[in-house]
Amino acid sequence: MSYPYQIKSLDAYQKAWKQSVEQPETYWGEVASHFLWRKKWDKTLEWNFKEPNVKWFAGGKLNITENCVDRHLETLGDKPAFIFEPNNPEDRVRVVTYNRLHKRICQVAQMLKNHGVKKGDRVCIYMGMVPELVYAVLGCARIGAIHSVIFGGFSAQSIADRLEDAQAEFIITQDGAYRGEKVIPLKSVIDDALIGNKTVKKVIVYTRTRTPVSMLKGRDLWWEDEMDHAESQVEKNNIVSFPAEEMDAEDPLFILYTSGSTGKPKGVVHTCGGYMVWTGYTFVNVFQYNPGDIHFCTADIGWITGHSYIVYGPLAAGATSIIFEGVPTWPDAGRFWEIVDKYKVNILYTAPTAIRSLMGFGLKPLEGKDLSSLKVLGTVGEPINEEAWHWYDEHIGKKKCPIVDTWWQTETGGILISNLAGVTPAKPAHATLPLPGVQPILVDENGKEVEGNPAAGNLCMKAPWPGILRTTWGDHERCRKTYFSTYENLYFTGDGALRDEEGNYRITGRVDDVLNVSGHRIGTAEVENAINMHADVVESAVVGYPHDIKGQGIYAYVVCQNLHGDESLTRQNILQTVSRIIGPIAKPDKIQFVNGLPKTRSGKIMRRILRKIAEGETQNFGDTSTLLDPNVVNEIAGGKM
Repeated sequence: MSYPYQIKSLDAYQKAWKQSVEQPETYWGEVASHFLWRKKWDKTLEWNFKEPNVKWFAGGKLNITENCVDRHLETLGDKPAFIFEPNNPEDRVRVVTYNRLHKRICQVAQMLKNHGVKKGDRVCIYMGMVPELVYAVLGCARIGAIHSVIFGGFSAQSIADRLEDAQAEFIITQDGAYRGEKVIPLKSVIDDALIGNKTVKKVIVYTRTRTPVSMLKGRDLWWEDEMDHAESQVEKNNIVSFPAEEMDAEDPLFILYTSGSTGKPKGVVHTCGGYMVWTGYTFVNVFQYNPGDIHFCTADIGWITGHSYIVYGPLAAGATSIIFEGVPTWPDAGRFWEIVDKYKVNILYTAPTAIRSLMGFGLKPLEGKDLSSLKVLGTVGEPINEEAWHWYDEHIGKKKCPIVDTWWQTETGGILISNLAGVTPAKPAHATLPLPGVQPILVDENGKEVEGNPAAGNLCMKAPWPGILRTTWGDHERCRKTYFSTYENLYFTGDGALRDEEGNYRITGRVDDVLNVSGHRIGTAEVENAINMHADVVESAVVGYPHDIKGQGIYAYVVCQNLHGDESLTRQNILQTVSRIIGPIAKPDKIQFVNGLPKTRSGKIMRRILRKIAEGETQNFGDTSTLLDPNVVNEIAGGKM
């Protein structure tokens, strides 16, 4: 399989970027023509950022699963689509060929149809990193149901909020999930999430850990039984392939919930056509994928990275990917390197947090591991610091593998700024240049463009790319307010950036009330709401601070009415509360008890001061004259943890 849209030289990149900006309809029309369409689109692009309203390939008819699987069967049917590396390295490895993947997707589609799931219905998927998760995702896409995958680390309350927002009627989960030494009881978390739920009709449960579960008659069904029944139906009807639903390019494909600056999670909506073209295009170009390469993205499919660069992008390219169920440090810190050696991995795509964590174990875990198959290294989720970049380059890539430092978001659908491996220049800790179709702009606080190089400002986009979000589920006004209202006619990323003399971008981190912890976005308001649920808490304020492993840690300032002299116990209780309401990923790293928070006379908390204190500043707090009680600042600074 060749990729006519693959960029192979710096000159080709410059030409592609220029054409994509000057003639976007021509450029993307040509790229999209290399995908499988049942009917060609009526118009390549129409857009405005005011409403906002963006449409790519509108009127075009397709089904994304035919692009990701069916069209490869003749040439790649017996080739692996996925290699499943289980949590326990001694357990059986599963190889899923394109033929087998096709069969399983058709079975899931039949199973969903058996229970009345139809185009446009929402299906919530809450599973561990197993091939069945991919079958579930693509089975939904096959019949036009909208999938919403929820990361297995979220709490029952977080799931309940998402189920309510999506009005999901169907859930696919599993008894439990392995994660290192732990077994996460997924089904029992779903049971808790469904207390009081009025919309969910069926829960399908896949057996993985043999964890005892409660099965409600009439609601809960076993995956294995349902899949066997679906298989017998397919065979009885002599159907080689379950027919894929015809979708418009602008029909919703999935909802993925992401943290915002308010406590309520927001469902980012991606559509079928543009998302397919963007993930396939960026996968092939950024990683310079060649047919036969083994691709290992270590993300969880519960996040956008897993959606785009384990499922849709690689499958659109006919690639072979590894699905890894475990964690990088179990049974020891050599697990990633063992996987690279075992499967002769060519592309490794992971998070700076994982790299920094593994750096801490030294070089011993690398001993005896052959990493010579590696051709491309990638990082994702947060800016990578130079020390980690150089360690990755020297010890993992042996200074022979280009590192692609990819910047993008849940809302962008795929990578927006990154070097192309071995094609465009890399620069340590810089995402470097925008991909074709991507038009970044730096603006100051007032929305005025910061011109020239070098420059610093808030990172925005001037025009849409095919993978841009279309709306937030059920609340288009929230989409407009969050991304398109801060600066006129611009998409605001929420990130700050620097641009060097050569035009390379370096992302400096969030400039809004969202934290980036180990590559996971967590809203400060969400964490504060959870902390404030604790019976003794009067109010709280949460900020980010530099963290050696996570990149950004969570620092909480908490006002309590009754500390009872035992701060340690209250801290533990607050952490437990946050875990129950959001999930363990949102637990604060530090909790400082304070008597008051720095507020203006209008009651607004001055977070910039709290941020400075969390970062170690003790005196230069800028203008504090607008504070109701300036003395509170010195008091907080004096008690910093």
